[in-house]
Amino acid sequence: MAERTIDRAAAGTLRRARDAAAHEAWAEAYRLLGRLDATRLSPDDCAAFADAAWWTSRIDESIVQRMRAYSGYVAAGAARRAGLMAWLLFYEHQLAGRTAVAAGWLRRARRHLRGEPECVEQCYLAWVDAEEAQERGAFDEAMAAARRMAGIARRCGSPDLRAMSVQAQAGVLVARGRVGDGLDLLDDAMCSAMAGELSSFFTGWVYCLGLQRSMACVDIERAAEWTEAAMRWCAAMPAENNYRGLCRVHQVEVLELRGSWPEALAEAERTCEELLPYERRMAAEAVYLAGQIQRRRGELAEAEQSYDRTHELGRDPQPGLALLRLAQGKADASATALRLALASGTETGETEAGETETGGTVAGETEAGGTVAGETEAGETMGGRLERCRLLAAQVEVCLALGRTAEARTAAEGLRALARDWQRRCGSEATLLHASAAAASGAVAFAARDLDRALPLLRRALALWLELRVPYEAAQVRMTLAAADRAAGDDEGARMELRAAEQAFRQLGAVPDSRRAAALLAEVRRRQPRGLTEREIQVLRLVASGHTNRGIAAELVISEHTVARHLNNIFAKLDVSSRAAATAYAYEHGLT
Repeated sequence: MAERTIDRAAAGTLRRARDAAAHEAWAEAYRLLGRLDATRLSPDDCAAFADAAWWTSRIDESIVQRMRAYSGYVAAGAARRAGLMAWLLFYEHQLAGRTAVAAGWLRRARRHLRGEPECVEQCYLAWVDAEEAQERGAFDEAMAAARRMAGIARRCGSPDLRAMSVQAQAGVLVARGRVGDGLDLLDDAMCSAMAGELSSFFTGWVYCLGLQRSMACVDIERAAEWTEAAMRWCAAMPAENNYRGLCRVHQVEVLELRGSWPEALAEAERTCEELLPYERRMAAEAVYLAGQIQRRRGELAEAEQSYDRTHELGRDPQPGLALLRLAQGKADASATALRLALASGTETGETEAGETETGGTVAGETEAGGTVAGETEAGETMGGRLERCRLLAAQVEVCLALGRTAEARTAAEGLRALARDWQRRCGSEATLLHASAAAASGAVAFAARDLDRALPLLRRALALWLELRVPYEAAQVRMTLAAADRAAGDDEGARMELRAAEQAFRQLGAVPDSRRAAALLAEVRRRQPRGLTEREIQVLRLVASGHTNRGIAAELVISEHTVARHLNNIFAKLDVSSRAAATAYAYEHGLT
């Protein structure tokens, strides 16, 4: 009697667990399935248990249950289901960096599905074929495989895998340099997710892939729009949503760039809570971004802790850590760190691809959002170039601080080469790269006192950053532009740039930069009484020193006629009528 009661209770629990899984109530399904003896679970129950564990961020347990499901399907002779479980195990192990184990499961998936009539599970193998061909640079072969995947998905009636095949085709187009066409196709897949045409698992997958590729191609506007859509979807999902933390990382990236720093910090903290301990690499990205904001806000101790944590989680904290050392007055240490980071990136081929020969994943891939065999080649190439762009931009800043103009010029030329090469390869302008290159080249030209070159470059950089709506970098360029304006004698232009920069820094909460801009603005205002230009102040000082018009002309290498014109302007602005009165004004206002 007792055994029958237990059996009835277990059967009731199993029914409720299956119902919870069918309705995607994953936390409830996980709780109920965990109460049952494993011997009572069918292969389908084990597969549902694996899904429930995955959705509730229990990745290791998901793998265990997936293997039990696989063994059950093999024993039952269900080749298609066994092949799917084997492929999913390949994917899980690959993203965890266990490439040998992943390769073994992929071979099993191929073996189970090879002799089967056309079925939807074969889409996954076509996807792998597309990714592997793409990594070799065999783009025609990769596109053929992606289209084969699309054909199978269409004939088998799978909108999920049809959308993923569109993602795969978009990746191939981006990889071969047709970035615009690839991103347009990517939007099509994202619309399928947004319209509710896909299952929950594939909706999240499509969003994560699309956000990764948008950021990798430095398309901030597209990334911002799709991040907003992805987070709306996450908010509408049950609390147990493994994708929430993965999508939130991209939201933190966009918020940090757009200057919404308090919100970005809050989201970064939530991201770490959701991703740790199972997805350390993506959590590390959120911690790094928090460190960037803390450094810019002048919270140097907190930033150091964040960079240390970033390193512990497996992400290189450069260039943020190097810029922290510069802020701490350790410029030589900063320069050394950047030189080593750039050398390391070149030696490992980071600028060309982040994927290893064996197909291992790179730092920054997501547990659920990476592609089948890692990010696409172009995504990796662009991602690597973006990281190198940031390192080179930091190197320019540090070298200029140390007075190493030649080294800074070399770094700036590297930035320009990155931007030119991307435009040559893709036929489109990666605006963030061009903005960084223009800002760096303008700063180097100003350091060399080449104002004719510096001013147009800095104005172009400012226009690009403003177009991207990236306020911190725009304000930084304004600071350099103000210095160049002053050197060119345009104190009014310098005042306007400093005022705009100070306001932007203050709104962002970038305290050290805000104070520096305010101090420089005050200095310009002190040095520019009654609206005098820099050149007019120079003339007034020489007048106060007793120079004649001829002497002033010789000193400033201008004509006597020009000196006379400046004196007329000075007399009018100061409301005086003689050199003696102008001299008295100069002494009274500390201009001598």
